[in-house]
Amino acid sequence: MPIKLDMGQAWNEAVAILTANKDVVAIVAGVFFFLPNAIATVMMPQSAELQAMAASGSPQDLQAMSDMMLDMYASIWWMFIPLIIMQAIGTLGLLALFTDSSRPTVGEALGFGAKGLLTYIAVSLISVVVLTAVFVLPVVLGAMIGTLGVVLMGVVGFVLVVYVMVKLSLTSPVIAIERQLNPITAVTRSWQITKGNSFRLFAFFVLLFLVLIVISAIASMFFTIFAIAGDEVGLFASAIGGALINMIGVVVILAVLAAVHRQLTGGTPGAVTDTFA
Repeated sequence: MPIKLDMGQAWNEAVAILTANKDVVAIVAGVFFFLPNAIATVMMPQSAELQAMAASGSPQDLQAMSDMMLDMYASIWWMFIPLIIMQAIGTLGLLALFTDSSRPTVGEALGFGAKGLLTYIAVSLISVVVLTAVFVLPVVLGAMIGTLGVVLMGVVGFVLVVYVMVKLSLTSPVIAIERQLNPITAVTRSWQITKGNSFRLFAFFVLLFLVLIVISAIASMFFTIFAIAGDEVGLFASAIGGALINMIGVVVILAVLAAVHRQLTGGTPGAVTDTFA
């Protein structure tokens, strides 16, 4: 019989993970999430023309802004490759550090993060293909009926996408904590672990993301105040603030995923607090 998720226990365990290992977590998250995002934001081309177009609100300007942004991102796409690689290694490394009973060193955990990188990328690609298929196929079938069919089947497709996302939500913990390097096995293992808990996980994730969105919005408003000191100060504050908010959000989500994985696989909650003991 599948273990039923206790959301309160999962949250308490996630908090325990973070408070027990806060110093190491801060260092790893700072290197692999905060710095790359802050540097990428500063290096991102800043266009006064784009800002003026966005402020105007006219359809012509918005279309021109969209075209200009596409051209801009086409010229800097390479910047996202090292960013994605570093964040993938950081994700797997932190998950391994959070709950690995063998108590790896930071170097060992990050070394496995690098080792599991290809599996992580493969799982991400599989997820994109599956999510695209479960949305597009119902819409295509609905198109055979008519406009109403497209709308109705679009709703069905959206529900299926959310369901599949929940079922695949534990693929990263499976890779990092269970040391599963076969991408297909990682996907099927996540599907198996989440069996019987899809709605609980969905509700838990929705509540978590709502809280993070509210906190992020409040923090963003605070950092925009620095724009009154000038464009350069505003850009710097935006880069630091955005990277900090992103880092905190990622770390909290990873701790929650680690706690959920541990609970649904029958792990012992108390063991997570002495990972680095």
